[in-house]
Amino acid sequence: MNQNRRDALRIGSILGLAITAGLLKPSDVFAADWQASVFDAKTLDAALKAMGGDTFAISKDVAVTGPDIAENGAVVPVTVTSSVPNTEMIAILVEKNPNPLSASFKIPAGTEPSVSTRVKMGSTSNVHALVKADGKWYVASKEIKVTLGGCGG
Repeated sequence: MNQNRRDALRIGSILGLAITAGLLKPSDVFAADWQASVFDAKTLDAALKAMGGDTFAISKDVAVTGPDIAENGAVVPVTVTSSVPNTEMIAILVEKNPNPLSASFKIPAGTEPSVSTRVKMGSTSNVHALVKADGKWYVASKEIKVTLGGCGG
């Protein structure tokens, strides 16, 4: 049995146990709570509107971290943390990408609002972390310089 299949079976078993134990609802795991228009947005404003927001405030309670210089834009590690109470969602947007929204995470109540992932960046750009908490939007940004493009460059 190859490693990918074993990993898929292991993840499926863990999710099945979590659902059976009542820790997760099937809709939390299998039903995506987003619209394709969010990922199809071509600008930061359009992505924010598609997510249901219209304005945001710069916040010191939101932190986006990543390398100052990424040697390969295809795999840029980014971490977002929020100390804003009642954080509901974290989204990562790369300003100069053809589609700015790179990732969106729903944060269940009672969990630590911190996510880490790798994003693809076509060129040097600002990376924005959007946080939704109590119906309000907060943002933090970091410029990451890319020496080798990841979006077709």
